[in-house]
Amino acid sequence: MRVKKFLSMCLVGVTAVSLLAGCSSGNSGQSGDAQQETQTEAQSTNAAQNEADTSSESAPDTAAQDGADAAAEADTTAESDTEEVTDNVSDTGNVLVVYYSATGNTEEVANMIADTTGGDIFELKPTEPYTDADLDWTDDNSRVSQEYADESLRDVELTSTTVENWDSYDTVFIGYPIWWGIAAWPVNSFVENNDFTGKTVIPFCTSASSGLGESGDLLAEMAGTGDWQEGERFRSGADEADVQEWVEGLGL
Repeated sequence: MRVKKFLSMCLVGVTAVSLLAGCSSGNSGQSGDAQQETQTEAQSTNAAQNEADTSSESAPDTAAQDGADAAAEADTTAESDTEEVTDNVSDTGNVLVVYYSATGNTEEVANMIADTTGGDIFELKPTEPYTDADLDWTDDNSRVSQEYADESLRDVELTSTTVENWDSYDTVFIGYPIWWGIAAWPVNSFVENNDFTGKTVIPFCTSASSGLGESGDLLAEMAGTGDWQEGERFRSGADEADVQEWVEGLGL
């Protein structure tokens, strides 16, 4: 009887020990799962932080790259524009428009020619400008009437006959009003004081009624150099379309 009781007590003890071991094992498993979960969360947090750090570092670089790309594009555009402008200049050639204008009519045509060709302008200015009274050809005592009557008086001094970079011009237009069927003599000093060798020279004039006449031929003879063309006469208040058509027809 005592032996049986002793065995029963031993069995109860073994059972209790087994139960305690099972609980301990369960608690250990739960603790391990919790620890694993904590580590996973920590890794996720670190990954998110790393991603944020990476984004923070790369943002300035991206902005800088965008800025560099924009600058490069701007440089390319500017270079393209410069090339286009250069091409336009070279297409027009080196053109100079020289003129003397007494009342403004020749100046107007000269500016039209310069606009059409892209050429430069050089105005001939007498040292002693002509007044309205000087230009009154109906008055025998006026300045132009006296100069017409006495050829020695036609040597009109100009403020300048020297054109900067003269040698760079291939084509020279020379404009003037018609006085008594010939070129207004203030242009004579310019023609006499410049070498037109290697240049194409195109005279043009303005007149209410008179044509170009021999004015171009007389200037060519006076110059002695240059390839002088026939030239053209324009009426006072010439239409810009007519001037453009004439210039374009020259095939410059």
